[in-house]
Amino acid sequence: MGFTVTKISEGYVRPAEPTPPGSLNLDWIGRYPTHRGLVDSLHIFKYGKDPAGVIRKALARALVHYYPIAGRIVQPEGCEPRIECTGDGVWFVAASADCSLADVNYLERPMMLGQNDILPYTELETSPANTLVMIQVTEFTCGGFVMGLRTNHAFADGLGSAQVISAIGDLARGLPEPIVKPVWNRDSSPNPKIKPAPLPDLPKLALEYSAVDFPTRYLNQLKKQYKVHSNGKWCSTFDIIIAKVWQCRTRAIYSDPDVNIRLCFFASTRHILKIDKGYCGNSIFPVKVLATSGKINTLSVVEIVDLIKEAKDQMATDVQKWANDEFEVDPFSMTFNYETIYISDWTKLGFSEVDYGWGVPVYCGPFTNNDYIASCILLKAPVPFEGTRLIARCVSKEHIDAFNKRVNQFD
Repeated sequence: MGFTVTKISEGYVRPAEPTPPGSLNLDWIGRYPTHRGLVDSLHIFKYGKDPAGVIRKALARALVHYYPIAGRIVQPEGCEPRIECTGDGVWFVAASADCSLADVNYLERPMMLGQNDILPYTELETSPANTLVMIQVTEFTCGGFVMGLRTNHAFADGLGSAQVISAIGDLARGLPEPIVKPVWNRDSSPNPKIKPAPLPDLPKLALEYSAVDFPTRYLNQLKKQYKVHSNGKWCSTFDIIIAKVWQCRTRAIYSDPDVNIRLCFFASTRHILKIDKGYCGNSIFPVKVLATSGKINTLSVVEIVDLIKEAKDQMATDVQKWANDEFEVDPFSMTFNYETIYISDWTKLGFSEVDYGWGVPVYCGPFTNNDYIASCILLKAPVPFEGTRLIARCVSKEHIDAFNKRVNQFD
């Protein structure tokens, strides 16, 4: 059965009060070529009373505090890109679906509504790459709603974007001002002179989608195994899951033991650089783990955790080296090929705790359809499941069955 989403109203929401003019520099990471673009995500709520109206009003008030996101990214000839605080506003769409969330299986894959139905798009002259935030609130017949969110990575990383959305939630619940005040000072973020590497070639990998829910009991079991293995040391859920995924993927793909493979993820540097709480920008650094396929194929999950933790321990030194402009080669340069897998952790960004007055979302996560990066994303599992969800686009059709069989073994 086909369902229809009707876009009831759309337009720019501007700050509720006058805001300062001027410019805001993008930080070094925000100016990086691969970060200039919108990150799409879906945030699903079981109930809301006039959610579009409430969120629209709260957004206008939030823009008084977070006024740069009502501006646009500009790049005059011969200059670095920056945010011009124009007050033009955030593109906002109110929509209505003729079905319940249950009818479309809470937007689980395979999707029963199209991307254009639930994410905000504008046909106006402003380029999406120059906008900072776009929002669509779609109400369903069951009383639930979905926020389709598009945020520009040039402006902020996941923590910064979640901070903005949390501020809207604070004001929607009736608070007089956001709990976390924004910090715009770009001086606290490193600005090394090293030039970004050129954009890498983007291969067409034809990657298959899969989703895995890791039970808490299984994760705790592996954490206990690691504690024994390491003589009492601690490891995180993130460490366990990405070690398991890397092992399963490698065993599913490679029989040749001499293939050089990589595991990559970005980690927050706020604690290392002592960035002020409330910093609304990018403060991340790439962590890269290199090994041969033969090595990963023969190691246990807890032994692979050792490799991951060693790379994480090295990060503080590398961040300071980068901040002091001591790298000869750009540490942010990326390789996009089948031998490299990228991991993103959404479990601690703050999106899952956003409350507009009717409770936190039953599910939220990125909306991805790319075929050029082998990637996995960790999310809080949807209610009522307890555990961690993994969304993967990391193997081709010929390897998907072997990967799924291995990654779903929880004994």
